[in-house]
Amino acid sequence: MPETASPQDLRQAFRGLSKRYHPDTTVLPAAEAAAAFQQLQQAYAVLSDPAQRQRYDAQLHPAPPLRPPSPPPTAPAPRPASVRRDLSGGEWLALLLLGFALLVSLVLGVGVAWMRGVELVQWPSWWSEAAVAVGSDAAGVAGLDSRAPEMTGLAP
Repeated sequence: MPETASPQDLRQAFRGLSKRYHPDTTVLPAAEAAAAFQQLQQAYAVLSDPAQRQRYDAQLHPAPPLRPPSPPPTAPAPRPASVRRDLSGGEWLALLLLGFALLVSLVLGVGVAWMRGVELVQWPSWWSEAAVAVGSDAAGVAGLDSRAPEMTGLAP
């Protein structure tokens, strides 16, 4: 990270790297992942505290020579790319269980309604009136009986 990184930039970088090195979500060996994640946490603890960050920056650059201040950068610093990773086994299992629960509840709801004899599709009250009106127009054109709106395919 550059020395001019804002706290938001540091947090975003930490979150991205923590997803990459967390022992539960990485493909690294457990001991190596734990060590890398611990180093990442220590680095974030130092860089997120302004006093500790100032001491760290002072250690990196002992007594800089006096020079005129440089002009501010004209272009903003590029944002780090987001870290994309594959889903872990636990996440796949959770998605599978959620899908299964959705399917079971749908089948159970439709099955109970069917067993009770409830109509699965209830047409609104205005639909049959509109279907009769459309049916009478269609009956005149197609030669159908206007008293049978179900023949037009528009009524329940």
